[in-house]
Amino acid sequence: MNRKFSEKETLLVELGRGFYARGWVLGTSGNFSAVVSHDPFCMAITSTGLDKGSLTPDQLVRVDANGTVTEGSGQPSAETALHLLAVRVCQAGAVLHTHSVWSTIISDLHAGQAGIWIEGYEMLKGLQGVSSHTHREWLPIIENDLDMSRLAGAVETTLNQHPDVHGFLLRRHGLYTWGEDLAQAKRHLEILEFLLEVIGRTRHASATSAS
Repeated sequence: MNRKFSEKETLLVELGRGFYARGWVLGTSGNFSAVVSHDPFCMAITSTGLDKGSLTPDQLVRVDANGTVTEGSGQPSAETALHLLAVRVCQAGAVLHTHSVWSTIISDLHAGQAGIWIEGYEMLKGLQGVSSHTHREWLPIIENDLDMSRLAGAVETTLNQHPDVHGFLLRRHGLYTWGEDLAQAKRHLEILEFLLEVIGRTRHASATSAS
């Protein structure tokens, strides 16, 4: 039987290909999701182990609130629990996870501080609820963990402690961000990736000039 794909799923695939083209999800890295319906709850998410540069709608699976596959033949991302957590705790309608070079570097350099403050940049105004470049954005950094249950617990604790954040970094892994819909999640991803690259390049330039 041919599956029928929602507009959200079609857009999710297009965004995934675009993120690959920008170098944010090379190899089989990254995963993306979007809530298709709330009652009954249904979330579309990329299957595990895929090349995002050639992503197609039939490589998405639909899961329920417990992460159980209800439609599709693939295996959902191993990090499905983190997507469901962002949906539940942050009321997200879409969750995007990338493995860019700069997010990976910054997540390691600032891991000792459990996060990084970002302030003074005009681009911050693109984050939901932010109206001034003087805003201070806290981007938590969480230690990566192969035990997904334990990792989800650490993420949930962090999100409850910092309810106003727009994303978080997993150390030496990458960025998670979200939005009330795919358009907002895409905007948050572009802004945070931009800022992480600026911070990384600025730090490198400062070190080079000082040497």
